Amino acid sequence: MTDSEAPLVVLGAVSAPFGIKGWVKLRSDTDPPDRLLEYPDLRLLHRGSTSRCRIEASGHSGGRLTAKFAGIDDRDRAAALVGAQLGVPRTALPAQGPREHYRADLIGFRVVDESGRELGSVDHFVDTPAHPLMVVRGRGELWIPAVPRHLRRVDPEARRVVVDWDEEPRE
Repeated sequence: MTDSEAPLVVLGAVSAPFGIKGWVKLRSDTDPPDRLLEYPDLRLLHRGSTSRCRIEASGHSGGRLTAKFAGIDDRDRAAALVGAQLGVPRTALPAQGPREHYRADLIGFRVVDESGRELGSVDHFVDTPAHPLMVVRGRGELWIPAVPRHLRRVDPEARRVVVDWDEEPRE
């Protein structure tokens, strides 16, 4: 499978225009946040289409990552990109270590508690200042902290996440 055929993993998004010369503020889901800028084959996913993008320059403002994309030279064009996601081919990501998993790989996995009770499936993740939350949807919705205390095991072959969680889903 070539990089152009590989599934894309979203690593961030354009959150706002910045200034009048085509710069944007970025939300980065990488750790550290600047790692988003290290991928040479960055893709922009916007309004149903995917295109390669090149970052000409980058910086920080108010603790936020900022970037200037090639070909985006004014505020109106930058504003039109708000909400666009930034991704890379799955093959561009480094291999994970033991007990490490990419969030994108867990979407759709069944979630069960330690007694085997079905809670739903992983819908998405939400970042908070304290820690990421795994949003589980089934009969209702659960927001489970994505930390080792609650995430007990991931079984990729069975597409299952075992959690230490005893709260009932809210409907």
